[in-house]
This record gives sequence, structure tokens and C-alpha cells, in this order.
Amino acid sequence: MQLVSLTTDFGSKDYYVAELKASILSGKRDFTIIDVSHNIDQYDIIQASYFLSNCIISFPPDSIHLVAVNCNYRRKSRYICFKRDEKFFIGPDNGVFSLIFDDMDTQDVYIIQPPDNGKSSINSIFAHAAAYIGHGLPLEEIGPKAEEINQKLKMQPVVTSNQIRATIIHIDHFDNVIINLKSDMFERVRNERRFELYYKPNDPITFLSKDYGDVAIGDVVAFFNSAGYLEIGINMDRAASMLNLVKNEMIQINFY
Repeated sequence: MQLVSLTTDFGSKDYYVAELKASILSGKRDFTIIDVSHNIDQYDIIQASYFLSNCIISFPPDSIHLVAVNCNYRRKSRYICFKRDEKFFIGPDNGVFSLIFDDMDTQDVYIIQPPDNGKSSINSIFAHAAAYIGHGLPLEEIGPKAEEINQKLKMQPVVTSNQIRATIIHIDHFDNVIINLKSDMFERVRNERRFELYYKPNDPITFLSKDYGDVAIGDVVAFFNSAGYLEIGINMDRAASMLNLVKNEMIQINFY
């Protein structure tokens, strides 16, 4: 069975996810649907790109990845599909895919034409595209090739010779804090020097751990997580709440 992943900001309170899944399965009943998340913060394509980019490597070739985040981003929104790294992607042309792929361009990106049944809702467009791909039809027939697509710049850390200022991009289910700094950039700027990591008016973190077990229960810990991003947590507690840290807040690392 072909896998279809869903990443949405629909939430779990309403019927919207069920409606989307039913629409997809109405077009092709033997899809296997996997939920990446339906609790993406409203309209937050940065968070959506973080979620999907860190899990698509685990999906097999020919899987379909549908993003439904900030879908009504303009009055006449349009939706695109394309194939990348042997996998298919469907979603709004709002820049979310340019945050997942560094070299995103218009080559082989197609604008999804609404189905001929007169329905032009978001769900019907997504279901139409998924069924089209699932039945092995050529992408170039799903609609015209995009001459240009909406692209967004990734939020990057600010780097000087002796300092990095990075941004909190996600607070996970365990209240751990994820920062938009990867280990390769950190080590390159660090250049084997000592450092102090400042987060609000707390005592700085001066060493990196391998995981939570490196510190005592209740102590603050910082390490690069399995996705390669800097993470601040508290062993067996809730870091964001205890340390009063919120998304989009800046942290600072000084090297000496």
C-alpha cells in the first residue's frame, strides 16, 4: 500500500482531519495514511517544515507527503505538487517546501488543477492530486508547470567570530526547547573554544551533554538532538515552562 503522510494545522478538536482523510480515501481506498502532526501552530510553515523534513527520510520511495498548513494564504491560493528524492509532495504554494529543500526551484513543479467534478475545496484538490499520483498518472498532466513558486528564506542564526544568536523554533510535547542551530555550524564557529549559552537571566550553560541522563533529575541540559538541532531541556521536567522560554525567543552563545 502506498503511504500518504499528513502534516496540518487543523488541530484535533474539529472534524477537519476526518474530512480530509475521507476525501483522500474516496479517491483511492488502498492508501495507508500516516499522521505526522495535526497540531502545527496555526499558519506556522516554519514549524511544519521542521516536522516534515525530520521524518521524510524514514518513508519509502513513492510515498506521498501532503502539507495542509496556512492553506488560505491569499485570496486565490494555489496548490502545487512535485516529485523530489523519489517521493511526492502536495501542498499550498506558500513557501513551505522552500523551507524543507534548500535548492527548491520551479523545475518539475506543477500547479494542481481542480477536479472536473465542480468541487474546488482544499480537500477535493488535495484528494484529487493524491489519487492522481496514486494511480500512477504523469504529473505533467495534473496541471501547468509553475513558472515561479513562493519561496521563503530560512530563519538562520546570526553568527560572528565570537558569538551565535539563534532562535527557538519549536517547543515539543515534553516542553523541550528546539533551537535553529545545527551541530556543524556550532562546531565550526566554536573552533574548540569554551562557550557560555545564555537563555534569559539564567546561569549560562557551559557544556554540552549527549542526552538527558548526563545530568541529575531536575537539572538543565543542552545537547544536539537526533535531528541535529540544539535542544535545551530539564531532566524529567518541563524546560520551557520552568525556564520561561517561548517560541521565537533568542538565545545567545558566546565563545572565548
